[in-house]
Amino acid sequence: MNHVFFAIAIVVALPAFGALDIKDIKLGAKEHDVKRHFPSANCKALQWESKAADRRCDDSRVSLGGVEVQVTFYLRKDAVEAFDVRFDTKELDRLVGFLKSRYGAPQTETRDTIERKGEKARQVYKALWEQGKERAVLTAQLEKRRASMLVSRGDFEEEIYRVR
Repeated sequence: MNHVFFAIAIVVALPAFGALDIKDIKLGAKEHDVKRHFPSANCKALQWESKAADRRCDDSRVSLGGVEVQVTFYLRKDAVEAFDVRFDTKELDRLVGFLKSRYGAPQTETRDTIERKGEKARQVYKALWEQGKERAVLTAQLEKRRASMLVSRGDFEEEIYRVR
């Protein structure tokens, strides 16, 4: 009985945040799930060889927390390994607010100024959410038009563009 009480106490104490997903598509989902939730997604084989993925599905008009985004799902052996969300940097605060309500507070969140001799200073925002082996990394150069968030697990980020 004590074990059951302890297990319930742990579950109740955990934050009630959503999984790292977009429109209910989580890492590990199948291609047919992507197509069902995103009927206008264009799926095709990757144009390069990678251990991280063998197919991609692109959709250009998706609303995430009221912000229009573009999303690319990367699949390997019919399972979503990662997805990349791109959006207008003007919508950064609105999207981050939605992500915080959905995923909880990020483990790290920074706004830095990067200065290099002879160049104009750049403002960079970065946030990281982690849940087990899954992570969402949002980065935005505030003077640039587009920002992105990559949701992945394992070593996807290092492997996706590695030259073989």
